[in-house]
Amino acid sequence: MAEGYLQGPVLVIGTGLLGTSAALGLRAAGIEVGLRDASPTAQRIAVDMGAGFLAPHGTDFAPSLVIVATPPDVTPGIIAQALAEFPDAVVIDLASVKGSIIDALKAYDDVAEADLARYVGCHPMAGREKSGPAAARGALFTASPWVVVPHEGSTSHAVKTAKSVGLDLGASITVMDAETHDAAVALISHFPQIASSLLASRLLNAPASSLALAGNGLRDTTRIAASDPRLWIQILAHNAQQLIPILEGLQSDLDRLLVTLRDPFASGAALDLAELMTEGNQGQARIPGKHGAPPQSFATVSVIVNDEPGQVARLLTDMGEAGINMEDLRMEHSSGYEVGLVEIQVLPGRRDELVSVLTGLDWKVVQ
Repeated sequence: MAEGYLQGPVLVIGTGLLGTSAALGLRAAGIEVGLRDASPTAQRIAVDMGAGFLAPHGTDFAPSLVIVATPPDVTPGIIAQALAEFPDAVVIDLASVKGSIIDALKAYDDVAEADLARYVGCHPMAGREKSGPAAARGALFTASPWVVVPHEGSTSHAVKTAKSVGLDLGASITVMDAETHDAAVALISHFPQIASSLLASRLLNAPASSLALAGNGLRDTTRIAASDPRLWIQILAHNAQQLIPILEGLQSDLDRLLVTLRDPFASGAALDLAELMTEGNQGQARIPGKHGAPPQSFATVSVIVNDEPGQVARLLTDMGEAGINMEDLRMEHSSGYEVGLVEIQVLPGRRDELVSVLTGLDWKVVQ
């Protein structure tokens, strides 16, 4: 059994990416996990991956905790069923919206207040562009925020259990009310998804010759556009009221930009463009840095590497032997050439030292 507060057994309902990842992480912590899913195939894959055992209905399996990891449109109903089927269990869900779920639960006539007290919402701020149990990873939540969203009737035991799940999965715990949570994720998660998808949709009819010039900037800004549209339809619908003011703000900025660009050499146009870009600089600078620390500027060292196995590993090994820590890394392949450009970010005070070390080892450092 696990050494923490959470002792199990645990039932995970929904064996997609989040549910299977949570199950794998809890199994690694020594906790007994049962699995259920409406899809026999997804359920079987999760079992084959070692996430737990099949826990069909009508058995003597009595979990102390039920984790509901299903799409938002069915989550309230499944929570209600779990509260009724397991009267001694705490029930949490992993949906990325919270307000609409608790509102739906409160509206159910067959969910007693005493049962609802055993429910706590959770939202692990982790994921991948890939979906389904095959994409699951037991370490998916490691060092990521695990948001616990109790309602006014949640018991202290239920809240403690919800926190313990995140801790057992290696996450960092944050507690918020539903309205604050939904407003936060609308801005930092749901809005970026919309922006990325809208940007990527502009590429549909782009000439192949234009796309051949694409670099990391385009890849970075469209990466999450590859996310599962079926899930995002539900997320956006459930958090629409929080998203509308953000999108209206974007619309206002776009209208302002269009006016300026229609006459870019008019008096004041250059200042307006500069202010728009500066506002973006200032907003980006507010994003927390590594491990949630305050934002910090790093120095970049660019190195040309041959597109051969082991080159990047050798580069990082040389850095490590020099005692220089890498803060971040990006890599871009050059179109038409068998080389790549590795951009290594280090503390500003170590930049010159790293350039000297790598140059001395015959790496092609771009000055």
